[in-house]
Amino acid sequence: MRILFLTHGFNSLSQRLYIELTQAGHEVSIEFDISDAVTEEAVALYRPELIIAPFLKRAIPAAVWRNHICLVVHPGIKGDRGPAALDWAIIDGEKEWGVTVLQAGAEMDAGDIWAEARFTMRQAKKSSLYRFEVTEAATQAVMEAVAKFARGGYVPEPLDYADPSVRGRLRPAMRRHDRAIRWAKDDTVTVLRKIHAADGFPGVLDTLCGEPVYLFDAHPEPALRGVPGELIGRCNGAVCRATVDGAVWIGHLKPDLSSFKLPATRMLAGKLDNIPAIENGWQDIRYEEKNQVGYLSFDFYNGAM
Repeated sequence: MRILFLTHGFNSLSQRLYIELTQAGHEVSIEFDISDAVTEEAVALYRPELIIAPFLKRAIPAAVWRNHICLVVHPGIKGDRGPAALDWAIIDGEKEWGVTVLQAGAEMDAGDIWAEARFTMRQAKKSSLYRFEVTEAATQAVMEAVAKFARGGYVPEPLDYADPSVRGRLRPAMRRHDRAIRWAKDDTVTVLRKIHAADGFPGVLDTLCGEPVYLFDAHPEPALRGVPGELIGRCNGAVCRATVDGAVWIGHLKPDLSSFKLPATRMLAGKLDNIPAIENGWQDIRYEEKNQVGYLSFDFYNGAM
């Protein structure tokens, strides 16, 4: 089957779906959705049997979805709508989340549903959830939807908020105040959720050592305690900040949205002389032994060693 990808960028999810579909025997062409004119021209030239949008940041032109079946991959459960689906799922502490494949229409994310796949949420930054759980669920849902389309005769399910099984809802874009950390009030879990939801971009705007900074790369600290909001330790490039019921390690910072992320201690160089160095604090490389077998685990930020 001739399938056209409309995508904002050829990200990890788009690449995975491209491989799965081509290995299944489909012919897939990729078009970057940068304008209505470019998209409409690509559709006219390629003449696809099916259009799939794995990663969009704007609506598909009406001239396209009115004349072609366009399946949109949305990283949210059935009924969820809006541009910050995964962000809200993390902030709200959802235990289960999912990916929906829906047909493009006049309203964003409100089209008929072709497939849905669920997954169990874990405590992790947004980018990690997207690359693993979301990608696996999206692959399952897209392949199911493509199979239904190929068989013919399938009638997708209209979105019905009166159905008690539909838990999703329309959510707005997440704003700065939605993820602002209130150090005198927020517990460790809440702080981690807020930073995880903004990890990658844009980060959580906060203040450290009197300077405005964006926070990234947060991890729980099991033992250290202190006055909420104060820095209480540093280790391996990260700084430890106390919460109302514990503490978190913050691995990376940047001073503004246009700057590069840097290890926290490098960003705050010269301002941490009174902050104690912790020998056995946060580690990005971990080693353990079980049954005389050694296990080395690591998760370097942004994949850089």
